[in-house]
Amino acid sequence: MNIAPIDWAILIGYIVFALGLGIYFSKRAGQNINEFFVSGRNLPWWLAGTSMVATTFAADTPLAVTGLVVNDGIAGNWLWWNAVLGGMLATFLFSRLWRRAEIITDVELTEHRYSGASASFLRGFRALYIGLPINCITMGWVILAMQKIVVLTFGLPETVSWEITVLQTAFSLTISTKVLVVMGCLLIAGIYCALSGFWGVVVTDLVQFGMAMVGSLALAGIAVHKVGGINTLKEKLNEIYGAEHTVLNFTPDFSAGEMAILTFGVYLGVQWWASNGVDGSGYIAQRMFAAKDERHTLLATLWFNIAHYTLRPWPWILVALVAMVVYPGLGELQHANPALRDAEAGYPMLMLSYLPTGLLGLMLTAFLAAFMSTIDTHLNWGASYLVNDFYKRFFKPEAAASHYVAASRVAVVFIMIIAGGASLLMNSIAGAWKFLIALNSGIGLVQILRWYWWRINAWSEISAMVAAFIASIVVFTLPQTKDEFALQLLIIVPFSTVVWGIVTFMTSPVSMETLTKFYQRVRPSVAGWKPVIATIVHTDTTTSPAGRRPVPPHATDTPRAAPALLAWVVGVIFIYATLFGIGKLLLGFTGIAVIFLAIAIIAGAIMYHNVGRNFKSNN
Repeated sequence: MNIAPIDWAILIGYIVFALGLGIYFSKRAGQNINEFFVSGRNLPWWLAGTSMVATTFAADTPLAVTGLVVNDGIAGNWLWWNAVLGGMLATFLFSRLWRRAEIITDVELTEHRYSGASASFLRGFRALYIGLPINCITMGWVILAMQKIVVLTFGLPETVSWEITVLQTAFSLTISTKVLVVMGCLLIAGIYCALSGFWGVVVTDLVQFGMAMVGSLALAGIAVHKVGGINTLKEKLNEIYGAEHTVLNFTPDFSAGEMAILTFGVYLGVQWWASNGVDGSGYIAQRMFAAKDERHTLLATLWFNIAHYTLRPWPWILVALVAMVVYPGLGELQHANPALRDAEAGYPMLMLSYLPTGLLGLMLTAFLAAFMSTIDTHLNWGASYLVNDFYKRFFKPEAAASHYVAASRVAVVFIMIIAGGASLLMNSIAGAWKFLIALNSGIGLVQILRWYWWRINAWSEISAMVAAFIASIVVFTLPQTKDEFALQLLIIVPFSTVVWGIVTFMTSPVSMETLTKFYQRVRPSVAGWKPVIATIVHTDTTTSPAGRRPVPPHATDTPRAAPALLAWVVGVIFIYATLFGIGKLLLGFTGIAVIFLAIAIIAGAIMYHNVGRNFKSNN
């Protein structure tokens, strides 16, 4: 396809802007790893929260959502919609605890919460395990999405060949186009990330989110208009898929059999709490560490969940529905057009077909920006593990600040190379999503309980990770469970839970000295910590409203359990009601949309009152 000069100008202009921003922030990022990885803990909630949203809006997400809708209808999005429950749990129960920890990475928490050689081993193991294979799998599918977009946009061949003459000897060099695309995209993102540190990441996240939302909304509006509007779109869906189709249903077609019911039950009853990161750990926690104070941390996480689930999905879903009409048979292996045998290709194909000059350049730039935002985050976040939790912790604990910054930049390049190789081994974005979810299943409950039950120890986490890894490999290779995601989770989660439960009671508790320091540092709920509280002799003169535990003067007390849980329940209702209300309204189902939006308004008002009354900060 021919790209107009104005489109090229927009694309090149953004690259220059990003690299210039990286140079601008390079001096500040080079001061120390506190600046390089958590921006000196000085981010306002709106910037930290928007950075969370932008990071999860990568080049892969519109394509993956398109694939889900094509294969399973709108209800296919429950693969990630179920995470609303975990997201709001992280907001109201964990965000302020993370900020109080005053750490650089969530892995660093390990040696504050646990004691002994097992804690040190777990910190080093998680730093390598998450920082390299887990992180690079995630980056791999983001790079894969960018590969698809670039190849489709520019109509690139599968390979590129050159005739080279050296010392009068001629030979041919042939390189896969995918390899060249990976090298080019990562080179831009890697240079920028290595220069700018976390400040550059979050600032460009803000720009990227604005561009990506404008581009997504424009494409959705134009695509729906091109097929004659929402009513015509629904009529054509009926013509192609039959009047009884379930493409527009927000819940699975339970008449399809027991597996549909089982899958939906697993999404809502198991996956959200069993998966790694249910307490907000990972790159979301990194932004919590970087926020100004506890209130900014809570508001940032709340804004992230609202924007992530209610603002972003519908432009992608509408484009996916249009793609199903414009390209009948999209995703079928026998499709006449080879490019359309991949359901995820429907999104970029419509983008290239419908967007006019200027808007196409903006959308291509938005994809590049989304790609860079996510890749930069994962490079910076992964490097924080390798440097702060492995290199500094075990090999060079007393080096100068400049040494660690230099090591961080080397780590960025190292991770970048591995991630590029991982992307070349992948074919499906949604498939990689499911594998990573399964690989981390069974760990979530341990992550919740480590904050609220003193008896959890380092071996609990280690055994949960190992058990989930072994079970995932087995169920993804067994013919009986290979393509049944719900069954896979129903095997992995119970197996992992039984293993870590047995290991917990077979191993010694964490030392009381460590538990006492941890409790005084983050002040989690009284429930589950009574044996530890009983050992605390000295108390600060400032106490909680119930007078039951010490509260250092530099931060407020954790809200009581009841208001926090109420905020969680009401927050979940607010997110889902808003998500469904907007969707029903856009699809022309006005009556039910009004009901959902009314529920959202009521829940939002209760949540606002609850937050204002019970989650105040004196920072």
